[in-house]
Amino acid sequence: MNYLISQGRIILEHVIAGVKRCRIVKDVFRNTREGDDDLVMEIACGLHNHRAKHRYT
Repeated sequence: MNYLISQGRIILEHVIAGVKRCRIVKDVFRNTREGDDDLVMEIACGLHNHRAKHRYT
C-alpha cells in the first residue's frame, strides 16, 4: 500500500514543481487586490497544463 501511495505522491510533487516554474507562484505575492492571488495560480496551472500537453509534439 505504501508503494502505491508513494507513486501518487511522486506524480503530485512533479506537478507542483512544474507549476512553480513560474516565479510569481514561488515568491511572496504582495498584490492586495481581492482575487489576484487565485488568478495568478490559475494562470500558472494553465501554463503548466499547456506545457505538459504539448511536451512531446
